[in-house]
Amino acid sequence: MSKKTHKKASKPKVGVKAGVKAKASAKKTASAASKAGAKTKSKSGPSAVGARKATSVKGARKAASSTGGSSSKAKGPAKKAIAKAPAASKSRTAIRVALKPMSPEPARQDAKAEQAGKGLTVGSKVPAFQLPRDGGATVSLDSFAGRKLVLFFYPRASTPGCTKEAMDFSRLSGAFAALDTDVVGVSADPQRAQETFRDKHDLTVPLLSDEAHTVLEAFGVWGDKSLYGKIFQGIIRTTVLIGPDGRVINIWRNVKVDGHADAVLSYVENL
Repeated sequence: MSKKTHKKASKPKVGVKAGVKAKASAKKTASAASKAGAKTKSKSGPSAVGARKATSVKGARKAASSTGGSSSKAKGPAKKAIAKAPAASKSRTAIRVALKPMSPEPARQDAKAEQAGKGLTVGSKVPAFQLPRDGGATVSLDSFAGRKLVLFFYPRASTPGCTKEAMDFSRLSGAFAALDTDVVGVSADPQRAQETFRDKHDLTVPLLSDEAHTVLEAFGVWGDKSLYGKIFQGIIRTTVLIGPDGRVINIWRNVKVDGHADAVLSYVENL
């Protein structure tokens, strides 16, 4: 083989090496470019994100201001209406309370006052009566003719209030007698109960029994009473002062026991 032919065959090897070198340099250039791009991205990345966030926040604020203003204006009257609603409900409640019918208790009390001493007023003639008393005797209005008479009507023998009232009148019976005044108690208890009542508390005033309620009704002291919300028939505690002529001098209705006997004695003293 000639020298010229050998030289020509070796030339392609040089071209291959040059191509390899060119590829390697191209790869280096590409890797350097990619690294430079990555650095650029890393530097510019956060600022770009921040810019995007700022833009989105501003946009949100604008949107909120554009929509929120009108919504707040629209909600304002609604809030005021809601705030006023309780006051309106209160006024309705007040109206309901005002329209609620009143308890019949005051009317019942008025009925009691009218019923106590019904048909009897100061100056009116006392109806004649005749009743058994403790010990078995019979007592009538004529038994006290020419003298003043205190009739105290009590609900029931041996109960606390009635016991105190009867004891107070017994204690003052001598003072009443000095004023030409007799004192007599009346209730619906049977005669035996009256005697037990007298003996237990050493009572000195006569105790009359009106089991049929004839005298109690004639004097208007028998009627409706209430206890723990229950209505029942009974004696309304009342005291009647009768003059020597058989006419009413004074009437004490719905009596409170404490100090009552002393008040009646004081009244008689000042006649």
